[in-house]
Amino acid sequence: MRTFFLINLLALFLFACDSPQPSASETSDNSLDSTAKPADTDSLILEGENHFASLRQLTFGGDNAEAYWSFDDSKLVFQVTNPAWDLECDQIYAFDWQNEQLDKDMPQLISTGYGRTTCAYFLPGDSSIIYASTHLADSACPPVPERIAGKYVWPIYESFDIFIADMQGQITQQFTDEPGYDAEATVSPKGDRVVFTSMRTGDLELFTANIDGSEVKQITDELGYDGGAFFSPDGSKLIFRASRPQSEEEIKEYKDLLAQGLVQPTEMELFICNADGSDLRQLTDLGNANWCPFFHPSGEKVIFASNYESQRGYPFNLYMINVDGTGLERITRDGTFDAFPVFSNDGKHLVFSSNRNNGGTRETNLFVAEWKE
Repeated sequence: MRTFFLINLLALFLFACDSPQPSASETSDNSLDSTAKPADTDSLILEGENHFASLRQLTFGGDNAEAYWSFDDSKLVFQVTNPAWDLECDQIYAFDWQNEQLDKDMPQLISTGYGRTTCAYFLPGDSSIIYASTHLADSACPPVPERIAGKYVWPIYESFDIFIADMQGQITQQFTDEPGYDAEATVSPKGDRVVFTSMRTGDLELFTANIDGSEVKQITDELGYDGGAFFSPDGSKLIFRASRPQSEEEIKEYKDLLAQGLVQPTEMELFICNADGSDLRQLTDLGNANWCPFFHPSGEKVIFASNYESQRGYPFNLYMINVDGTGLERITRDGTFDAFPVFSNDGKHLVFSSNRNNGGTRETNLFVAEWKE
């Protein structure tokens, strides 16, 4: 589900719980120490970013994305591609974000080190994580597709299945074993259900299940890609991104690409529904790509990434909107790429991925902001 638009910035448009980022061969100068390390956090906050009381850079090199908090907010789990770490495609790591310095310390590898991984999320108790991986099909990284007719596409690797591992990286359970793509799993703050995207019906739909994988329930059933879903703080709602092809031409293009294991992510809007799939409605109608949504701690707003104000596909910035579709507010003012915003469980911090402060390279790093209303 994730790690791929910089220099096109479409090359960094990650699948949130998303998807493939640029492969190591697509990035440049990805060493641990290639980005400038700021002397103070204030220099990272851009004019107009008024919700950030402070901003700290967590990683320094490579392509780092989809960082998610432990239930006690002490750790982050994320995916990274970095040749300096001998990583040709995404693997999953976890670290203590307050005490470890990833320009100096090597974080804990949680995934197997084989295949491509995506979308890791802590399970209740913070002693295990759930994530997707292709390692059962092949120990090598799966190929990254080229553009089709000049259009940027995301791969839907049918070899993705979902696994549960302990914090030492030992797989303790295979969560899915259906044929085809299963990935993008996230966990309810209540700790009772998991939501994920699957191709088991022949289309990319959302499903939920108990933490142990039982009682699987289909949530969406409309034609189009449904993914990157997250529960509201009270576990009662889901927010996700979706494409909805309408015309005969759009439907044919979508189905033809899907038959090749591909989707085109350049036209997506946000949708919201109850956790059982009822009361499904479209939240945004902005155009371009609106994705990686996450609920504000109040449950009354959603933060997300969008390029709807962009003319050439980029930049991407963070925005916030009320759950009734009103009150759209721009949060970041970056000229390149900000995405994957996730609030800590206590609501005090926001972690996100950004191309800011990368020395003009294609690197995407993790940043954590002290949030203020």
